[in-house]
Amino acid sequence: MNPIKNRLSLSVVIPVYSGAQFLEKLVGELNAIRIKWADENAVIALTEAIFIVDEAIDRSAEILDEQAGVYSWITVLHLSRNFGQHPATTAGILQTSGDWVITLDEDMQHPPSKIEAMLHKAAINGIDVVYACPEQAVHESIFRDYSSRIYKKIIGYLAGNENIQLFNSFRLIRGSIARAASGVCGHDTYFDVALSWFSQRIGTVEMALKDDRVIQSGKSGYDLQKLFSHARRMIVSTHMKALRIGAVLGAIGLISSFAYGGYVLSEGLFSHMNSGARGWSSLMIVVLFFGGVSTFMSGVLLEYIAVILLHTQGKPAFFIVDRRSDALLLEWLRSERTT
Repeated sequence: MNPIKNRLSLSVVIPVYSGAQFLEKLVGELNAIRIKWADENAVIALTEAIFIVDEAIDRSAEILDEQAGVYSWITVLHLSRNFGQHPATTAGILQTSGDWVITLDEDMQHPPSKIEAMLHKAAINGIDVVYACPEQAVHESIFRDYSSRIYKKIIGYLAGNENIQLFNSFRLIRGSIARAASGVCGHDTYFDVALSWFSQRIGTVEMALKDDRVIQSGKSGYDLQKLFSHARRMIVSTHMKALRIGAVLGAIGLISSFAYGGYVLSEGLFSHMNSGARGWSSLMIVVLFFGGVSTFMSGVLLEYIAVILLHTQGKPAFFIVDRRSDALLLEWLRSERTT
């Protein structure tokens, strides 16, 4: 249909920590997609799958090295120690060259068969980041599923960023944006927050997602300490618009002190007001004034600190993106669905 030189490329990035029992099946499904697209002479090709071994605790490293010997499109990166899922993901993305990048987990929780649906969503709407949206509870754990959902809603509300509720590790990202966001990520940067710095064109595709490993074993790769660390990094990476409440409250306190002072003065001059408690009115005015000043200044200081923090984390002033290839991708996806 299209000459190979005009094909778009897709890179797959998979952080690995304890996926030995799933990796061969995952590689097999990725290879099936790769062969299918090649046989169809599709406009897009799965050119590489990059597995990042994050100091795996099982035989994952050995299995992946064996698979890399069989399939030339597989690259295995070994991190020097355990850095965590997000740093491992960004390390892998920085090694990609694809027009699109898909990130997914090692444990078959994220079906590779859904990649085409995510590509279709991106192409038809000119979207830069597509998240998988689970139709039902992923872990079948009230604490794990609902605490994560509630926490993301709270942070999204405080930050004024409703997309935080969509964040998860099964995502399709335009390649240039994926690499730019990975490049600015520091030690405490939450990767999905960094993505939102580069684009607000974010969409979702609903699908059935189940974490069978957690459901069957009752154990998760994230203990309570890691979950809290995960949450802390999201807060640190987010410009909390709620910080402005301090400045607003301080301004209200200042205005109230002037208003009350004017009221007391006018009553004293024209009505000869006698409160019965000497000094009470002046004390309230002083408290409101200096309390308002200190609260307002604290709010302004927190805003400055937040801006400086985002600057040090690499939030860009602008970013240029090329979406012209979306039409080519959409043409192929439509033709495939009608055949």
